[in-house]
Amino acid sequence: MILWIIIAVVSVIADFISKRIVMANMALYDTAAFLPGLIEFRYIRNTGAAWGMFSDSRWVFMVLTSIAIIAIPFILYKYGKVHKLFGISLSLIWGGAIGNMIDRVFYGSVVDFINFQFVEFPVFNIADCCVTIGAAMMLVYVIFFDKTLFRDEKKKKEEKTNSVTEENKNDET
Repeated sequence: MILWIIIAVVSVIADFISKRIVMANMALYDTAAFLPGLIEFRYIRNTGAAWGMFSDSRWVFMVLTSIAIIAIPFILYKYGKVHKLFGISLSLIWGGAIGNMIDRVFYGSVVDFINFQFVEFPVFNIADCCVTIGAAMMLVYVIFFDKTLFRDEKKKKEEKTNSVTEENKNDET
């Protein structure tokens, strides 16, 4: 559990510091080259989701994020020992959710600043990276490591029936 908390805290701190550096050194809507032709810093405020979708839904995001921020520690406590990939992925999502929630609570919008120049993509931040990487890791966990999620119900019933039959045979002997 300590590892999961450390990952979340480091995510929040990295997000917080990076946003404060941008806010202190750039004016709103300014751009600065980082890796010319690939990545630039573009300071914007986002009241919605990616591409500014649902920009009038601040309270919806705050409620959903609050639910996630509260639920994830309980999930980590209960299932965190299942697999490290599961715990790391949830910790990253948790840290990213907290990072963006801090902005929504104190500024009414999220500070975004990382902009890909080579592709049309929304401007994002470290918290968004944490949530995205955590979600991708969770997908990998679900597809490749969690053998129970996509099991066919018929197979589950057969296995249950077989185990009951085996127990009955053992009881008879």
